[in-house]
Amino acid sequence: MAPWLLLLPAMAMVLLHPPTAAQAQPSPGYYPSSTVRAMAFSEGYDNLWGPQHQRLSQDQKALTLLMDSSSGSGFKSKRSYRNGYFGVSIKVQPGYTAGVNTAFYLSNSELYPGNHDEIDMELLGTVPGEPYTLQTNVYVRGTGDGAHLVGREMRFHLWFDPAADFHHYAILWDPDQIVFLVDDVPIRRYAGALLLFPNREMWAYGSIWDASDWATDGGRYRADYRYQPFVAGFQGFKIAGCEVAAPSACRPVPASPTGTAGLSPQQQDAMRWAQQTSIMVYYYCNDRTKDRALYPEC
Repeated sequence: MAPWLLLLPAMAMVLLHPPTAAQAQPSPGYYPSSTVRAMAFSEGYDNLWGPQHQRLSQDQKALTLLMDSSSGSGFKSKRSYRNGYFGVSIKVQPGYTAGVNTAFYLSNSELYPGNHDEIDMELLGTVPGEPYTLQTNVYVRGTGDGAHLVGREMRFHLWFDPAADFHHYAILWDPDQIVFLVDDVPIRRYAGALLLFPNREMWAYGSIWDASDWATDGGRYRADYRYQPFVAGFQGFKIAGCEVAAPSACRPVPASPTGTAGLSPQQQDAMRWAQQTSIMVYYYCNDRTKDRALYPEC
């Protein structure tokens, strides 16, 4: 069997941590993914690296990325944006995947090397018996560059097994807030003062790569290429927002049903549930090793 067939939805897997009734996903009351149409991969994206490790479906609506000891693979949006909704459905590989990073993110690192902005959603691989970790992060104006990283990480053990089926991961980036969504449930909202907020044009990216130095238990478990290739499936590509060349009248995708700043009460309840149902495993503001002078929002 070809390795990318492992990603077919028909392939079932026992959940490592099956959700209880109390953990059933709440309704956020607003589903921004339903307001954005899915596109063919080639309509919105180009290969960035590792083309030999990509498998595009015949209808161009599903892409499989592979990583082995020779290379990973990645793609990049055709256009840059100054705000928008960026979403994709992802399914990762079960079994031993330590050190493997499956990422969907926004960045302008190629335009501003050494001084870039970035908004990340990363599924960090694991060892059998332990859940995947979803890491979200925000870097602003070079704080992700060089030796002194100033990251704003929040990490989650999700209420489902991301290797069992496809789920939709999205970044909603407005001029004054960033909302991270999983199946339309807000899991994190980030807002900061001008100097702490990314407000320059960015592109959307997806990739699979070897992050053994830190991804799994701080680097304790590394990629083991006896289990290669490592496979990740992407489908349901959705982008909506204001391109850099769009007129000033262009308005971003609203983060709430009312279109006002912030989230609705129902969305806030869903986000509290996501952060309090024993799944938020790291929050940078609670990390006593951090220099608080670098994180005034905390």
